[in-house]
Amino acid sequence: MSHRTNEFDQPIGDPLPDWQPRPRPARQVLEGRYARLEPLDPATHAEPLFEAISLDEEGRRWTYLPYGPFEDLDTYRAWQESVATPDDPLFFAIIDRERDAPAGVASYLRIDPEHGVIEVGHLQFSPLLAQTRAATDAMYVMMAHAFDDLGYRRYEWKCDSLNTPSRNAARRLGFTFEGEFRQAVVYRGRNRDNAWFSITDAEWPALKASFERWLDPSNFDAAGNQRTRLHEELRAPGD
Repeated sequence: MSHRTNEFDQPIGDPLPDWQPRPRPARQVLEGRYARLEPLDPATHAEPLFEAISLDEEGRRWTYLPYGPFEDLDTYRAWQESVATPDDPLFFAIIDRERDAPAGVASYLRIDPEHGVIEVGHLQFSPLLAQTRAATDAMYVMMAHAFDDLGYRRYEWKCDSLNTPSRNAARRLGFTFEGEFRQAVVYRGRNRDNAWFSITDAEWPALKASFERWLDPSNFDAAGNQRTRLHEELRAPGD
């Protein structure tokens, strides 16, 4: 592999002469075909989201998050109130457009406008949202906003290295596995090694086209079953 070099014949990265820091994501509604993302508003979203996440009666979906499960609506509303105002993480409620009701939560975080890096995380998909078109659409909409509207260069996904469902989700969505940061975090009184995944702006156009083919209504039969699986459309490297 060839590299550019400087006057000392040392390898250096490609120049970015037109690079400018990117804008921070705003607190705005993001519209998709099957999902809508609304800035998290406890007054509007706390009660229906608590009902949705409470369908996970065993609380399995909270295992790899540093908070939850929540015993009652008041406790959950208080948590929402604590995270709804800051701009990083910037939380959204995921609205399932078919039901026109909140069914999950996601956020942008570790937002780095200077270097054009942004992460998606704090994913809380209720049983009503998990493994649905709306869930995939919500992730696509957040990617598209970061790359197409805001001009970020790198989109990250991180999870506990033992969180197999999250690792599988990252691969399914076209993220490239980059490695593990050992002993990166202490949460719930235990160690967490972080698995890192990313998508770059150079990879995004092909991934975007694949998402759009998969999300097209023609890819689903009358019962909502997919005709082509997403991993068959995406061509990014896996884990």
